Amino acid sequence: MKIIGLRWWIIALIFIATVINYVDRTAFALLWPQMGEDLGMDKKDYALLLNVFMATYAASKFLSGRLYDKIGTRIGFTLSIIVWSLAATFHAFAKGLFSLSFVRGMLGLGEAGLWPGAVKSNGEWFPVKQRALAQGIFNSGASIGNVIAPVIIVFLYARFGWKTTYIILGLIGLIWVIPWLVINKSNPKNHPWITDEEKGIIFGDQIEEVEESTENKKSLSLKEILSFKESWGVLLCRFFIEPIWWFFAGWMPIYLNSKFNLSIEQIGNTMWISYLMAAAGSILGGLFTEQMIKKSSVDYGRKISIVVGCILIIVAFVSIILFVKETNFMTFIYLAGVALFGFQFAIGNIQTLSSDLLKGPSVGTLAGLAGTVAAVSPMIMNWFIGQITGGGSYVPAFVAITISVVLAVLVVFLLIKKVKLIDVKTS
Repeated sequence: MKIIGLRWWIIALIFIATVINYVDRTAFALLWPQMGEDLGMDKKDYALLLNVFMATYAASKFLSGRLYDKIGTRIGFTLSIIVWSLAATFHAFAKGLFSLSFVRGMLGLGEAGLWPGAVKSNGEWFPVKQRALAQGIFNSGASIGNVIAPVIIVFLYARFGWKTTYIILGLIGLIWVIPWLVINKSNPKNHPWITDEEKGIIFGDQIEEVEESTENKKSLSLKEILSFKESWGVLLCRFFIEPIWWFFAGWMPIYLNSKFNLSIEQIGNTMWISYLMAAAGSILGGLFTEQMIKKSSVDYGRKISIVVGCILIIVAFVSIILFVKETNFMTFIYLAGVALFGFQFAIGNIQTLSSDLLKGPSVGTLAGLAGTVAAVSPMIMNWFIGQITGGGSYVPAFVAITISVVLAVLVVFLLIKKVKLIDVKTS
């Protein structure tokens, strides 16, 4: 049996896993008012639990990258989604701060593996020109997850309560494992269902990687990877740009409630607009990059897409600072959508840099380390917002995020002179 376009089936399953991932994590912010009341917790506990998740998420990004390099993406994804789905289910049985901290940490451990796994899988299944598009499809799952999460979670909560909602969400993740193991039998070189034509597409512009694969069966050591300035360009760019997404993911419902006094239902009825714009940014960013690479080079395509996305983010945050007032929350919703559109337009290319610069088993290691670094800056942001929002103003946070975006662009141009495979022998 042969399946035409098998790589698109693989990325479709990863997209669905990403949607599930974000529905599971978004549930916490949306269900927190009732959870917190039932468990006797307050906003300080909420901030602490956010950072418990982020701490294990940060550690797991690097560990998952190394794990995926050793066991492959097929088993790696299976382990990740089983762990986070069980963690989602166990939320229903939390009795207090300690038990809830444990399941939040377990959720972070499982969910983090999705990102280095997707980068590695896309590097295996897609030619260089299509990797940004594949990454954009994957990233759009995060946005779509945030779009549908309020609808799904409010629906389930209204009928079953928050505990049963978590159990149902966990079961959905476990069901995903079945088609994943059936369809993703092997890598594209050995998959029994792949056509010769698709093999030609996948490996057509990876000739150099295929020829040298025998020399690079083992991953480079962490010390070797960090000896390249290009690796630091990836790490620092992720560090500076990541707080944007996590601000909206972790604080947007709280901001809308405190700034505009919106209810959970009102937040759910409007917040999806911003994330729908983010999903569009993911896909359009990938398509734009593909066209730029065809017309020029991988280096130009990646960098111009990163610049365009970051300009949109900066314009959006400056506009939020200048124009958003207490009575026009929809202005914030649309500007947040512009910021998220720009972030997703750029981030697919930033994440893909790992597979552009390194090859083979080393890709997952760099992607995982970049994910770990990317989780550290949101933890700093969470602490910062907690310190400065006592008076109700988020402006200092918006200013800091804007400066951080500028730094993200600078480190790419300063440390990655040209986006291409690093010549390990001469570096």
